[in-house]
Amino acid sequence: MSTPVPEELLAARERFTRPDALGFIRGARVPTGQRRAAVLILLSKGADGYDIPLIEKRPDLRTHAGQVAFPGGSMEPTDADAVAAALREADEEVGVPPGTVEVLGALPDAHIPRSGFDVTSVVGWWGDPRPLVPVDTAEVAAVHQVSVASLLDPAHRSTWMLPGGFSGPAFALGELYVWGFTAFLLDGLFDLLGWTQPWDASRVTEIPGRFLRERP
Repeated sequence: MSTPVPEELLAARERFTRPDALGFIRGARVPTGQRRAAVLILLSKGADGYDIPLIEKRPDLRTHAGQVAFPGGSMEPTDADAVAAALREADEEVGVPPGTVEVLGALPDAHIPRSGFDVTSVVGWWGDPRPLVPVDTAEVAAVHQVSVASLLDPAHRSTWMLPGGFSGPAFALGELYVWGFTAFLLDGLFDLLGWTQPWDASRVTEIPGRFLRERP
């Protein structure tokens, strides 16, 4: 039986489209209106509250090798809008049927200087979750169903810092290390939903090499 959208998520819909929502997502830039992409932040009922699927990119990719991200990718000419793009990508990458997702809203577009894309982050509810595996094996090495409670645990939170001084929030779950734009999105989403627990932002952790590699 499909689980209906929890009341707290229904009540939060209007927060996703707030004009100042990007203020919660540190590291984003003003969109350029050129190259567009979309990702799906998919919440579902888990054993300990909510779960969110994250993908781990293949370690031999030319860009973003080994990094952890939400399902998503570039918008195609056939996509009606960013929501359609996010649902299509989640289906193609990890096999989430678009018809099983209830879209709750989308965060304002954020420009990512490193990739040059304006990214729309679509928030959805998956009432009938099932185990996921990589479908696009040329891109995705693994799929991780991550507990939101574990992401919120202050013991799993820290700050990453690059040699040039740029820094941001990190989430470390065992061998899994989430940083970069994905971590900014999680950090901002949790703030928007009022879920964030106090954590020590002065604690800096090193980004493991397998999550940092770029091919020449």
